[in-house]
Amino acid sequence: MPEGHTIHRLARDHVRDLAREPLQVSSPQGRAVETARALDGRSFAKIDAYGKHLLYRFEDDLTLHVHLGLFGRFRRQHTPPEEPKGEKRLRMIGERWTVDLSGAVACTLIDPEEEAALLSRLGPDPLRRDADTERFVAALRKRRIPIGAAIMDQKVVAGIGNVFRAEALHVNGIDPRLPARELGDERAMVLWGTMAKMLADGVRERRIVTIRGADDKPVSAGRATKGEGPRARADRVRHRTVHVYRREHCHDCDAPVVRSTMASRTVYECPVCQPEGSAGPSPTPSLAEGEAAGRLF
Repeated sequence: MPEGHTIHRLARDHVRDLAREPLQVSSPQGRAVETARALDGRSFAKIDAYGKHLLYRFEDDLTLHVHLGLFGRFRRQHTPPEEPKGEKRLRMIGERWTVDLSGAVACTLIDPEEEAALLSRLGPDPLRRDADTERFVAALRKRRIPIGAAIMDQKVVAGIGNVFRAEALHVNGIDPRLPARELGDERAMVLWGTMAKMLADGVRERRIVTIRGADDKPVSAGRATKGEGPRARADRVRHRTVHVYRREHCHDCDAPVVRSTMASRTVYECPVCQPEGSAGPSPTPSLAEGEAAGRLF
């Protein structure tokens, strides 16, 4: 499932490519015909991203809600587009670009009451300017569940998935099994700042990269080599750009990475950098800010 940085990146891209022009909207698959009919010929000027949800603000106070889920994805092509192939739930055709949506969990119009109910179920989003960090801290105070499970709960913090869970806990030296309420307010704010900066880097870089170089900039994944296949490339990029996620050995100390299951997902951790019961030492300086550096939204 796409994590929060992908959703915010999509919001930026779609505003750039499609905003403020009448769109031809259709549902080639036929599962969103009524939604497409209501939006056809209208334009939008803004998209709000909340965690893993997109809210397109169309003319006449219409709001399109999209949640990609596990299998949803957008594809972009030049206008005029090719004939739709496969399961295209929604097609939006603009003057220069066409965007197709397929496989989404949600693709429907919602009214203000439904939107309010949706947002009430979400915790603060570290990429939003209006994020209430105290809500995040207060939520952790109340939870006995492991911190590794708590930050995957979208009611606690919106937009965090398995990769950012592993990486944010690692760079802060936090044991994923530490009860959330034992983290403490100060360390909770440090963790929030780490997640915010990692997400912001992900938006800018268009990929997850949690390792920074001596210049305090995200490291490069490097160029593909001749004949390099997708699996080999994924392994190489991961080896360069993340600390523990899906790695065999920790980037920082070379200890074997331990894998276990929590909140129905695989946890990746280094037992040396994240000792049992640890709420963490001082984190990596470049990721220690309590606010996202250069927040985008």
